[in-house]
Amino acid sequence: MSETLRSDVLISGGGLVGQALALALAHHGLSVQVVDPADPTRTIAPGFDGRASAIASATWQMFEVLGIAERLAGHGCPIRAIKVGDGAPDSGRGGELDFITADGAPPLGTMIENRQLRLALAAGLADTPLVRLFMPAEVVARDTDAHGVTLTLADGTRLVAPLLVVAEGRRSPTRDAAGFSIANWSYHHHAMIGAVAHERPHGNVAHEIFYPSGPFALLPLVDDEQGRHRSAFVWTVSEADGPGFAKLGERGFIAELQKRAGGVLGAMELVAPRMTYPLGFHHSASIVADRLALVGDAAHGIHPIAGQGLNLGLRDVAALAEVLVEGARLGLDLGDAALLARYQRWRGLDNMMVSLATDGLTRLFGIPGRTAAAVRRTGLGAVQRMPMLKRFFMDEARGEAGDLPRLLAGAEI
Repeated sequence: MSETLRSDVLISGGGLVGQALALALAHHGLSVQVVDPADPTRTIAPGFDGRASAIASATWQMFEVLGIAERLAGHGCPIRAIKVGDGAPDSGRGGELDFITADGAPPLGTMIENRQLRLALAAGLADTPLVRLFMPAEVVARDTDAHGVTLTLADGTRLVAPLLVVAEGRRSPTRDAAGFSIANWSYHHHAMIGAVAHERPHGNVAHEIFYPSGPFALLPLVDDEQGRHRSAFVWTVSEADGPGFAKLGERGFIAELQKRAGGVLGAMELVAPRMTYPLGFHHSASIVADRLALVGDAAHGIHPIAGQGLNLGLRDVAALAEVLVEGARLGLDLGDAALLARYQRWRGLDNMMVSLATDGLTRLFGIPGRTAAAVRRTGLGAVQRMPMLKRFFMDEARGEAGDLPRLLAGAEI
């Protein structure tokens, strides 16, 4: 006989964004059921996700409220400065731009390895009785009526709630089945990611170097147990060149990596597996439908050029959590269209503006030719001489601009 389990909210997708939302809702008294086909023991295993993420200062404040930050103690590397340049840093061609935090000011972000984020979230959820995880589990049917949403699992279990939140990532089957209109295109580039140990200390400085073939970033990580200095790298190459770089042996790959880095961190060695994935853009015209809301990459996918992808998803989390918690306190139906419209208004414009700005930067710095490069270097030099504009960009990097949800301001809802 099949079992029916009810909760305040259903979440389809148990990745970083889905688990963060579950924790935020449960922290404020709402019951949550999370469904995902992935095996959680596999998703926290070494080598599953070799990426690292730059967590914006505002997002870190939400982590502090939810108890995630204390679980990440010792694993986060604050970014105190960002250096941006067109071409290698030792090229002497000018046009460099730097963002440096003042003494006592919050960092521009905190670099965390994704595996540590997954471990911290998993530990937080394990201590939260209001969250039930169905992982791994397969959804075989989704039904929506006037009273709520029902997900039927392969074993016959029925999960019921007034609202389904979709956090399934870029290739979300639930979003596509619901008929959301998605704008999407490929950048015809691949991102190669990984981590290196290096000779010189990074000094908590992130480097973003723009080449005609694509941006190259070095992002500071905490030293490892042996005391080796480490940084993550995100290296963008053309779609045509991607397979060739992927086939390089470790020695050849490191030689090319050091060439792109311009010697800024000295000799390097790989300390994490290389991963490669295609880069593309997608954006949903709407992020809500009948008893359904999109969060994270299910709603928007952007180029990693500004390191804002995960932060954008966690801003969705903070806004939707506030809308739902306040609605529950007023006794409202959590799937009510008027309630979800507030989430759409709050996040729709910000998501679109960040997505378009990131896409514009990607295209601007990808224009080949000496004239385009000269214009870019002139622009970088002009911003370098404008303190107010630099402060604006620093606030954006910290996630402190716009109408912030309470969690991102470090407050309870």
